[in-house]
Amino acid sequence: MMPVSDAYDVVVIGAGAGGMTAAAVAAAEGLSVLVIEKTEFVGGTTAWSGGMVWIPVNAQMKQAGLPDSPSDAADYLAATVPEPENSDLRDTFLSRGPEAIDYLEANTEVRLQPVKVYPDYYPDLPGATAGGRVLEPVSFDGAQLGKLFGRLRPPLPEFTLFGGMMVNRSDIPHLRKFGRSVRSTLRSLRLISRHALQRLRAPRGTTLHLGNALAARLYASLLARNVEILFDTSVEQLLIDGDGVRGVRVAGSFGVRSIAARRGVVLATGGFSHDVDLREKFFPAAAGSVSATAPAGTGDGLRLAMAGGAGIGTRVADPAYWVPASLFRRADGSQGVFPHTVTDRAKPGVIAVNAAGRRFVNEALSYHEFVRAMLADGNDTQGRPFFLVGDRRFLWSYGLGRIKPFSWRIGGYLRSGELIEAPSIGALADSIGVEKSVLVATVDNYNEHARIGSDPQFGRGSTIYQRHLGDAGHSPNPCVAPIERAPFYALRIYPADLGTAVGLRTDSDARVLNTNGVPVTGLYACGNDMGSIMNGNYPGPGITLGPALTFGYIAGRDLARQRGQA
Repeated sequence: MMPVSDAYDVVVIGAGAGGMTAAAVAAAEGLSVLVIEKTEFVGGTTAWSGGMVWIPVNAQMKQAGLPDSPSDAADYLAATVPEPENSDLRDTFLSRGPEAIDYLEANTEVRLQPVKVYPDYYPDLPGATAGGRVLEPVSFDGAQLGKLFGRLRPPLPEFTLFGGMMVNRSDIPHLRKFGRSVRSTLRSLRLISRHALQRLRAPRGTTLHLGNALAARLYASLLARNVEILFDTSVEQLLIDGDGVRGVRVAGSFGVRSIAARRGVVLATGGFSHDVDLREKFFPAAAGSVSATAPAGTGDGLRLAMAGGAGIGTRVADPAYWVPASLFRRADGSQGVFPHTVTDRAKPGVIAVNAAGRRFVNEALSYHEFVRAMLADGNDTQGRPFFLVGDRRFLWSYGLGRIKPFSWRIGGYLRSGELIEAPSIGALADSIGVEKSVLVATVDNYNEHARIGSDPQFGRGSTIYQRHLGDAGHSPNPCVAPIERAPFYALRIYPADLGTAVGLRTDSDARVLNTNGVPVTGLYACGNDMGSIMNGNYPGPGITLGPALTFGYIAGRDLARQRGQA
């Protein structure tokens, strides 16, 4: 597809949440906008994600009667992000985040609702809340996109049912009770029937939830405002005239062209999770090479900006946002990465062990803290194995990784080696290559206390966040149960990332700064191309998407304010 024009007011590079937000806001403000996306899809990693958006003191939580205040939010960030770097950007985020959400709700197709019970990840620290700061996208009918529905990046198949049916948070308990509750069975049958009807008209279910719904709503916002999108197009360089960025040189099926950006260029290419050289430069060796992000994040935005004199913020607590992940091969031969965020680790009846066969972490901590423990445990030898270990009861009740609960057929997982089964803990130790006596002692010690719902070693289930991720129907501790019903199972897990935290230095208007700290005229960044305002810390669910939407909005508004100046 050829670009319609040789010049636009705004050129946005990348069609993830941050880039599409910047484009939607600029277009809503009356600017002509071109979005350049190097893949065939919009959505980026957002389309695979849970779609959580962390915005303290948002209007939706106030309407729901949930308490919060600017001072509480500031106290919480001060406690969870103690470094002085980017404090001005965090202040901007707190003051303008609610404004950004209000604007998107009023001027685009984005609709968000509060998750009333979803605690901040460090609920015992000053200023924490039990819910409401995190917003989730309202479900969206993908059929509204018409023939362009196929341009939306599909969700990971491991997070869907029946060939592409997405399920929201409120549906999961009913699906788990299918056949055991009349109400839940009827609701489940309605969901399945609706999905079957949708499959007659579409290659997958069109009722969208989570990050796929957010990406779809942003995409719909662009289409409604006639934003042009170039797919399968790469940006070869920024066009610089004097001290400012004036456009881009792009390459696609149409050849190589230069496109002017009268107001500016927004970088939102998704960070560098899949770039070997940048990972080696910024990541610890023990982090390995596994990423749960969409494959297009190869550092394009950073390289373009650095070639124009931009500075990189490297003073971070962690260079990425971490998540434990398991690996597998799909039926089509592609490599699968399953991020273990909230589905299994905190449930009762599973533990994590290291290469020595010992527990090394409270399994119910946030995924970021869990991998911090993995990296600390394995920082002397890259590639040391870690495993989740559970029993027959756990696997049936909660699943493990991509293996869903109540799975009758697990032979394929066993034959591929993804799941390891053994009749005893000692035999399981032999199968995964750890010392038998150590693993047996580890499980025995855990079981001794787990039978009464206790975990004196790590205090699992000791906070409202941990209990929220456990099984509310299991007592006395929703996160703790013994591992004692043969056969026993192990699943290997790896340190992985959900996105990079090292990125371009920006000011409070999302303008990229050069190595001297001066804004580069006409150049903006948001999403993972922008250095993390959290400095690689992870205070709560949605702390990547919250800033992405906020600073995408800020970039779009700042570009609009320049009307008449160029």
